[in-house]
Amino acid sequence: MVNNVKKEVELYEPMRIWFQQYLEEKYQGWKVITIDSHSRTLDLYLEENGVIDNYPETVGLDIQIDVLGILKRNNKTMIAFIEAKKTQLNLHDLGQLWAYCKLCDPAEAFLLSSDGLGSLNKILNNLARTDLLDFGDSRTIKQMQVAKWDLNTNSLDYKSVVPKL
Repeated sequence: MVNNVKKEVELYEPMRIWFQQYLEEKYQGWKVITIDSHSRTLDLYLEENGVIDNYPETVGLDIQIDVLGILKRNNKTMIAFIEAKKTQLNLHDLGQLWAYCKLCDPAEAFLLSSDGLGSLNKILNNLARTDLLDFGDSRTIKQMQVAKWDLNTNSLDYKSVVPKL
């Protein structure tokens, strides 16, 4: 049984593989590209994949997403994110992903930790403040998803997901 990783970078490829399958199953009929994108800014990956015109607000911003999903169908494009942590989650981690979501409005956004929900467990579960996960425009409110990453299955610990999938 694996306790934790030594470096956060060890999480990216297993999460990318899981994300690819998750997005392909959820968005059938869409072309899905997933990228370990931690090493460069988001706008560079969007440019490389020919979708930067859909996200002009990202140009010049120092947004570094750990795992990026790009979904394409016909002339429509959506993006999705995973922000990975090897430490217990806290409000700062949630705020980082929330800011990215407010700027880029992804279809999906996950905050995953191999060490558990940390102080977010109290905020999201005990205090039931799942409203802190909300993002999107006034017409469509979406929610970030927070969960523990199970190192033994290389998947989400589905019992830990907030809000429930």
